[in-house]
Amino acid sequence: MSERSSPSLSAHTNTINSHAPRHDEGGADVHAAHLLGLLTEAQQLLHDDPGQAQLCLDRVCRLLRQGVPMSGDPPAFVLPQPGSHRPPPTGGLASWQLRKVTSHVENRLGRNLSMEELALVASLSPGHFCRAFKISMGETPHAYVIRQRIRRAQTLMLETGQSLSDIASACGLTDQAHLTRLFKRWVGTTPMLWRRTWQSPAVGGRA
Repeated sequence: MSERSSPSLSAHTNTINSHAPRHDEGGADVHAAHLLGLLTEAQQLLHDDPGQAQLCLDRVCRLLRQGVPMSGDPPAFVLPQPGSHRPPPTGGLASWQLRKVTSHVENRLGRNLSMEELALVASLSPGHFCRAFKISMGETPHAYVIRQRIRRAQTLMLETGQSLSDIASACGLTDQAHLTRLFKRWVGTTPMLWRRTWQSPAVGGRA
């Protein structure tokens, strides 16, 4: 899929600026907000995609076992989907199709994902699938896949000490330059600066 999509940031997150917390003063704040975001996402997914909801809860448990302190402002995370979109009652994908497609994307973010492949998962022609997906999700399949790649990169940057090159590969992107280009378009800053601002020193020390 080519790189054409419109960025969208979470409406409830803070823009990174001169007042954003740094390592020495914002580690607790970052992780509390990250946990809240994961719990909120799990709640939203619970009905339509219990498997993905469980993955979010597993992440929360893992972070809590690491001794995460609880307070503060959130990092600028990309929303799972366009925040203002409300799908109409007809014309979109059936709930089972949407569950299968989003789970397929989540489980295969580390490699290339084509329109044809996703349409096959939904048992539709590519053209019909693209139209129905946009009605349901408020963006094209390509934009959705890029959104999930960036979200995965953000999670890995906060929770692991992996290099940006390794994170790019794990998110199905060509290299670190590819990650940087897309990340800056969607988040408004570079991965390196975002990570430096929001990653806990304890996690960064394991790199």
